[in-house]
Amino acid sequence: MIIVLRPDAKKEDIDHILDRADKLGLKPHISKGTERTIIGLIGPEDALRAIPLEAFHGVENVIPILAPYKLVSREFKKENSVIPIGEHLKIGAKKVVIFAGPCAIENEDLLVEIGEEVKFAGASVLRGGAYKPRTSPYAFQGMGLEGLKILSRVSKKLNMPTVTEVMDVRDVGTVAQYADILQIGARNMQNFTLLKEVGLTRKPILLKRGLANTVKELLMSAEYIMAEGNHNVILCERGIRTFEDATRNTFDVSAIPVVKQLSHLPIIADPSHAAGKWNLVAPLSCAAVAAGADGLIIEAHTKPEEALSDGAQSLLPEKLTTLIQNLEKIALAIHREI
Repeated sequence: MIIVLRPDAKKEDIDHILDRADKLGLKPHISKGTERTIIGLIGPEDALRAIPLEAFHGVENVIPILAPYKLVSREFKKENSVIPIGEHLKIGAKKVVIFAGPCAIENEDLLVEIGEEVKFAGASVLRGGAYKPRTSPYAFQGMGLEGLKILSRVSKKLNMPTVTEVMDVRDVGTVAQYADILQIGARNMQNFTLLKEVGLTRKPILLKRGLANTVKELLMSAEYIMAEGNHNVILCERGIRTFEDATRNTFDVSAIPVVKQLSHLPIIADPSHAAGKWNLVAPLSCAAVAAGADGLIIEAHTKPEEALSDGAQSLLPEKLTTLIQNLEKIALAIHREI
């Protein structure tokens, strides 16, 4: 249920509504737009019907939310959400933000080297995995806590915000201590316990679409995070599993405008995992930006043939530079910027 407040609604009007909702066991979520403040109430239908919301002072309109994802929907918030990263960067604004770096953190010197290169190329966020979900239990699993510490030191050295994956509820607090953005990987998109745990933080969350999940399921997973109070959610299309085996996954470019229509949350694309091959990353990146993506997360490495994870899909820095230069032209054509 959405309560649209009048422009002249006072703080005591809002407090009165929140107090009544609390007594009925309803969970309120306040969203302040440019013209109106709205209150979303989440809870059992009978409890919602028990409040004559239209009679409350300061209420202009009451609208039921029909979508199963309440807080994520355009019904709850019509204008696009903009997620702040640090002091200056914003995801979901005019700028298409580039996240880049190695799949896995391997050592500090190499991460500094790669970080300097991707920043020079035009990337704004440094990516790097400390915990790696691998198909084989014998493959490199990441450096864990030491990797997080390296990521944090390199972040300070280069003055770049960072994103890294969290795989376990036991690690959420630790990862949040060292990284700016917490990534929920495709394999954990429906790990609801983990979603609730990151929802209790106020860190920006990068939520990747699962390997065989629908857009609706992606949005429902985002709802789990937002229902815990964390509205700083960034969605990510990274390709889904189909019968096609020419690429690692099938990049669903249509998911980007579909999400834009259904939700106010920003969405970025991961062309590296969609393609699985470095020479397909550029065309998929161009398609994603043209379709309206708010950013790209790209794997890059100075020595991809020696990478401990996903070297085949990692771009050399010079390739990333060329790609970003080409993306600037596409962004300009759709009234955005890189």
